Amino acid sequence: MVKIGDIELPDFPLLLAPMEDVSDPPFRALCKEQGADVVYTEFVSSEGLIRNAAKSVMKLDIYEKERPVGIQIFGANMESMLQTIDIVEKSNPDIIDINFGCPVKKVVSKGAGAGILKDICLMEQLTAEMVKRTNLPVTVKTRLGWDHDSIKIVEVAERLQDVGCKAISIHGRTRAQMYKGEADWKPIAEVKNNPRMHIPVFGNGDVDTPEKAMLMRDSYGLDGAMIGRASIGNPWFFKQVKHFFETGEHLGPISLAERVEAARRHLQMAIDWKGETLGVFETRRHYTNYFKGIPHFKEYRMKMVTSDDSKDVFAAFDEVLDKFADYQF
Repeated sequence: MVKIGDIELPDFPLLLAPMEDVSDPPFRALCKEQGADVVYTEFVSSEGLIRNAAKSVMKLDIYEKERPVGIQIFGANMESMLQTIDIVEKSNPDIIDINFGCPVKKVVSKGAGAGILKDICLMEQLTAEMVKRTNLPVTVKTRLGWDHDSIKIVEVAERLQDVGCKAISIHGRTRAQMYKGEADWKPIAEVKNNPRMHIPVFGNGDVDTPEKAMLMRDSYGLDGAMIGRASIGNPWFFKQVKHFFETGEHLGPISLAERVEAARRHLQMAIDWKGETLGVFETRRHYTNYFKGIPHFKEYRMKMVTSDDSKDVFAAFDEVLDKFADYQF
């Protein structure tokens, strides 16, 4: 059993990573149904929250069926981050996660996300004060370091644990790498193998097959895997990994009917949550992956990603189900 504070999870839990414009309530619901053990919100700006920015506030929407669910926040200003804790608590999440890993320039330029990897003392101080501010378990998601020459993740993880962090998720790249090259899990294993570490250490980065998840578990000895890009348009990934763990065999292919049904439900939930316009627009990124591999699909994909009317998108789903009824994934 793995525990985040008092939250009990199965051995080697699978966590849905916080992803901007991806891990919203509709997508989290689908991933939860397919075996995600913990889900995280999109990352929420502390500055946006304390100024009551509509987009930031909306990201705090969570639902009972998602639990355990973590709200992830980012920022570099101590007072703003502490005020954010007070606001976030009203949404009653199970976990508060701090983003110390986002590599995007507009976040890093403000000293937040991976930008804070340049100031480990501030990283420690922020975590310590946020832990004091709440009774909820506080966790951290971060990267190996700012660049290859400044990797101190074993020390960083130990310091965060010592000020009360209840779990740490580590992406196996530096900020300088962004998402290029291969993720390096060896330094994450070094964190886990540090005899002073007793909180869960989750690996992140390039877990895109059941075999890689098993490698992370059995060869690197980590406590769980945080899944990001592999789940986009493929919420079944969690089920596929768990099936592989249990049987040593790959789950059979997801049928076209299942894919269409998931895309349909995803779109409808998005519309119900954020309205027609945003619901249609922000679900587009998933369609390519839902129907990945189907030949001569461009015509239908274009209908899905260019239409502003949900009726047209739903109609395109029906066309796909009819046109490719005999296609085997």
